[in-house]
Amino acid sequence: MDMDGILYLEDGSIYKGKGFGHKGTSVGELVFNTSMTGYEEILTDPSYAGQIITMTYPLIGNYGVNNMEKQSDKIHAKGFVVKSISKTPSNYMSEHDIDEMLKKMNIVGVYDVDTRSITKKIRTAGTLKCVISNEELPMYELEKYLKENDKKDDWMKKVGTKQVYHISGIGPTIALMDFGVKKNIINNLIKRKCNITVFPYNTSYEEIMNINPDGVLLSNGPGDPTQAEEAIEVVKKLINKIPTFGICLGHQILAIALGGKTYKMKYGHRGGNHGVFDIEKDKAYITSQNHGYCVDSKSMMDRGMIITHKNLNDDTVEGMKHKELPVFSIQFHPEGAPGPEDSAYLFDKFIDVVEG
Repeated sequence: MDMDGILYLEDGSIYKGKGFGHKGTSVGELVFNTSMTGYEEILTDPSYAGQIITMTYPLIGNYGVNNMEKQSDKIHAKGFVVKSISKTPSNYMSEHDIDEMLKKMNIVGVYDVDTRSITKKIRTAGTLKCVISNEELPMYELEKYLKENDKKDDWMKKVGTKQVYHISGIGPTIALMDFGVKKNIINNLIKRKCNITVFPYNTSYEEIMNINPDGVLLSNGPGDPTQAEEAIEVVKKLINKIPTFGICLGHQILAIALGGKTYKMKYGHRGGNHGVFDIEKDKAYITSQNHGYCVDSKSMMDRGMIITHKNLNDDTVEGMKHKELPVFSIQFHPEGAPGPEDSAYLFDKFIDVVEG
């Protein structure tokens, strides 16, 4: 028998459906993702820490899940919302189904709800705090749960590695600052034979410089970039010494380190079909994206930065580079996972800058 499932939003909206996955109750920021495939990569992306993900594509789980596609060792999201789930996945690589995955990772799921209505609600009101439950709790318990879990977590300080680790390679030595790095970013560096050392969030400038890096990569991750105060101070020193490449949260942290500002978007960009214009190449790309914050373009004026990429839907900043220093960054995900890898050339650009 299916459990009852419910979403209770901070504006009082209620969506009732059926529960799956782990039996429980959780609180998070309700967001939506427009990808048609890649639900396993989305769920295991550390950038979704603290969020309840609504998939706009109506059928989820039809090709099952497998360990190869995971972008980290667990699900960092707080809940999963879909229109319909497949209980009989069909794919030669499938190891188990989406329901089993959520149970194993202790993640609450709700399906058989109107995900189109939820998406329209978020687009109108912006991202909303939400309680997701399949425990059949009375309404007053859900309201109480929402009020009692109102604190803001510094997710970027929690989701990354806690210890320095090394991946040997014969290429340039890269220091990777881990704010919640996806596996496929590391895979792209490995593919280019990089000698990689991955550092935790709270690593000092001196510790990074001790390995004599040829380049620094600032990773993706969750949360408000202005809360990454320690990392921002380290990046301020690094960019004057070492070639630096920022991706997503790393792009935002770089902007702040240079004296710029970021702001929270109404509902963010999450999906595998976002158009980005590369100004230097005079070419458009379809990109994978997952972010709720953005760099304020006006704040980057007179900061030595040139805007190199723009979003084709809303004209927001998607990339920038320094006029003099070997420093550049992008807001989208060139590694895909899920989504297109058309912009993976940016990893080659990073290696060229490092070796140049």
